Amino acid sequence: MSKIVSKLFLVSILIILSACAPKRVEVPSYEGVDVGDTLSARKSIFAIDTTFSITFEKEDTEIKGDGVVNMSRSGDMNMRIYSFGFLAFELSSVNGVVKSSPAVDKNKALILTYGLRDCLFWWDIKDFEKKEQEGNFILTNSQRRIWIDGKTMLPVRQVISLEDGKELNISYENPDKIGGSWYPSKIRIELSRYAVTLRIKDMAFLSN
Repeated sequence: MSKIVSKLFLVSILIILSACAPKRVEVPSYEGVDVGDTLSARKSIFAIDTTFSITFEKEDTEIKGDGVVNMSRSGDMNMRIYSFGFLAFELSSVNGVVKSSPAVDKNKALILTYGLRDCLFWWDIKDFEKKEQEGNFILTNSQRRIWIDGKTMLPVRQVISLEDGKELNISYENPDKIGGSWYPSKIRIELSRYAVTLRIKDMAFLSN
């Protein structure tokens, strides 16, 4: 009798675990779709509201928090980072004028403003040349180079050239359906000794 009870208990646990396990949804394939049409389909988006967890890295130092940002296509933005439920950092950028509390150095400001804008609005690239390589489309202009997966039509990597010769390196991972649209849920931005990793929790696209 005890063996039967044990088996039933084990079966019940397995059923509960399988019901609670996250169901993986495959990213739709857009193979054969023109990459220009993919970019054009997002052109009406003028702002993005997103919530995320964030990790700041500098050499051996790591700081984590949760954040919310409103970013416009023009680059104007507001960001708030919370740690243990308390406001730990706030940054705004209006017409290129950056203000933050506490103050940040130039490299961190570049990542969180210019870098984040081109990172989120990855499709907003103009006057580019296109080539195909190893299943990706590579779009290049004088300032940016972006790799787009030929099947999912989502970005996998981006390099942004800065005026001082440095480069912002952006990597995209873990596509997920966020705010009704497919979008990479993990984004990492690197510049010199700094790195910022975002794990997107929610995202809203505001369109004309």
